[in-house]
Amino acid sequence: MAIHFSVAIHQAKMKVRTIVYILLIVGIGALIAYRIKSNAETGTSRETGPQITTVSGMVLKPKVFKDNISIAGTLEANEQVEIRSEVSGVVESINFKEGSKVSQGQILLKVNDIELRAQLSKALTAKKLAAENERRAKLLLEKQAISQEEYDIASADYLSASAEAELIEAQLSKTTIRAPFSGTIGLRSISTGTYVTPTTVIAKLVNTDELKITFSVPEKYASQVAVGTALTFTTSDSKEEHNATIYAIDPEVDITTRTLRMRAIMDNRGSKLYPGAYTSVQLPLETVDNALLVPSESLIPVQNGKRIFILENGRAKQVDVEIGARTGKVVRVLTNLQPGDTILTYGVMALQDGSPVKVILEEPEPLTQAQ
Repeated sequence: MAIHFSVAIHQAKMKVRTIVYILLIVGIGALIAYRIKSNAETGTSRETGPQITTVSGMVLKPKVFKDNISIAGTLEANEQVEIRSEVSGVVESINFKEGSKVSQGQILLKVNDIELRAQLSKALTAKKLAAENERRAKLLLEKQAISQEEYDIASADYLSASAEAELIEAQLSKTTIRAPFSGTIGLRSISTGTYVTPTTVIAKLVNTDELKITFSVPEKYASQVAVGTALTFTTSDSKEEHNATIYAIDPEVDITTRTLRMRAIMDNRGSKLYPGAYTSVQLPLETVDNALLVPSESLIPVQNGKRIFILENGRAKQVDVEIGARTGKVVRVLTNLQPGDTILTYGVMALQDGSPVKVILEEPEPLTQAQ
C-alpha cells in the first residue's frame, strides 16, 4: 500500500514539472514575439534608428495653364431643307442631277400645269369683261344714269375677277419648283410621271459651304464663354483639328440638364466634313499665367476633398488642398500651396503626417492645357 502511494506522489511531481516547463517555454516565446513586434512597430534598432522612406518629389514652379473643357458636339449644315411641291400634280420634268451643286433660283422640278393654265385663261377673260363693265358703269354714273350702288357692284365684280386671276397665277408659279438657296441636292425619291402632293419629299437640299457645331456647356462655365470665342474640334474619324467661332448662345439655361446651348460656325468650302458627324470640342475658358500644377498621382482622396504631402524639415507634412481643372496627367491646385514648395509625388500612399522621408527630385512634365 505504501509503495502505491509513493508512486502516485512521484507521478504528481512529474506532472507539475511538465506543466512548469511548458509555461516557461510559452512565456519565453511570448516575450520574444512581443519584442519583435515592438521593434517592427517602432521601426527602431540600436544600430540604425528610425526607418526613412524614399519617395519622389518636385519643386513647384508657376506655369502658364490654358484652362479648356472638352465637350461633345454635332455638326449641322448651315442651311438644309426638304424639297416639296406646294401643289399637287404629275411631275413633268426633273431638272437636276442627284448629288450635284445647284444655284439659288435654279429650276429643279416642273409639275404639269395644263389645268391651271386653262383656269387662268378663263379667269383673265372674266377679268377683262369685269373691267369693261366697270368702265361703262363709271361713265353712266358721271351722267347720273345709274346709282352709286350699281357702280359699286360693277367695281366689286372687277376687283373680284382680278383677285381670282392673281390666285391662279400664284398657283401656276408654284408648279415650277426652284432652289431656295445654293447648295448640294441629295438623292431624289421621285421620277418623271410621279404624282406629287405637298407631303411628298422630292429630295433634300443642303448647304455645306459652312457648317454649324451645336454643343452644350455646363452652367458653371456659362459666364466664361461669349459670342466670338474661337474654339477647335476634331471628328470621330480623324484627329485633324478644325477651327470654328461661336456666333450664337441660347438666352437661358436648360433646367433639365443645367447646360447652356450654343452654336459655332466653320468654313467648309473644301467639303472635308459632313453634317451629322460627332465632334469633340475643345473650348478655351481662360489662360492662367501663374498656375501651380501637380501630378495626379500626388493627390490622395479624403472624405472632404484632396490631400497632398509636402517636404518640411526632412519630414512629410500633409496639406488639404482644393483643385481646379485637370489634364490627363496634371491637376491645378488652387489653395494651400506656394511656389517653391517641394511636393511628394510618388510613393506617398503609405506615408503618415510627420514621417521622415528621403526625396528624389524630378522635373514636372510641361503640360499646360486642361481637357
